[in-house]
Amino acid sequence: MKLLSKAHFLDYSLVSGSGNECCDDIAEAIATTTEPRWFACLNPHSHVIAQGDPAFSAALHATDWLVPDGAGVVLASRFLGCPVHERITGSDIFYGLHERLNRKGRGSIFFLGSTDEVLEDIRQRMAVDYPNLRLAGTFSPPYKAEFSSTELDTMIDAINTAKPDVLWVGMTAPRQEKWIHQNRHRLQVKFIGAIGAVFDFYTGRVKRSHPVFQKLGLEWLPRLLQEPRRLWRRMFVSAPLFVAEVVKWKIKD
Repeated sequence: MKLLSKAHFLDYSLVSGSGNECCDDIAEAIATTTEPRWFACLNPHSHVIAQGDPAFSAALHATDWLVPDGAGVVLASRFLGCPVHERITGSDIFYGLHERLNRKGRGSIFFLGSTDEVLEDIRQRMAVDYPNLRLAGTFSPPYKAEFSSTELDTMIDAINTAKPDVLWVGMTAPRQEKWIHQNRHRLQVKFIGAIGAVFDFYTGRVKRSHPVFQKLGLEWLPRLLQEPRRLWRRMFVSAPLFVAEVVKWKIKD
């Protein structure tokens, strides 16, 4: 199997191959791995947040697959002379991996995060969209900044009892990445994905931007109009800080 290419971007090792190549690589790992491996997304906002959050930075650096989720990352990589092939989103990995596992007729999935209502919608959709996959279980954790040791034990026991191949974690960044990084060695799974808003995208509670906006690198614009309170900081604070950091790296080189 072709080795998935990666690029040194800022101080991260970033997947530079295509989304299809990344999904193939993950599917191959699921078939052969004995230890949990995991992926997360890097975008301008997460890069800026990680600079002030050592635990988040450590988590991103510990991923097996860190994908360029954001037109800003793709453009910045080209500016720095370490171009990545294309933007890869959490949705790309979610759908691509499910399609591969469903086609092979094997694989079990667990969803951790969001509300019981969202998880029930996911359960119903999965049965229709991916009939050859086993939905091993779902768990809606308490909505709080920190989990107690008892709450962590309950979550981890639920996952390990269900024995899934794939664990999707949707707690929003950076909480989900830090949770995975801190607990992955306790999890008896083959692959873990931090996919944030994909839970809501998949159930239709939040609409992804039209493909035209995605291709133009403007997916953020319709989403900003949908969720201005949640996303304004990404666009008007993190984006300029990210640009400044990229320019500093260019000058340094």
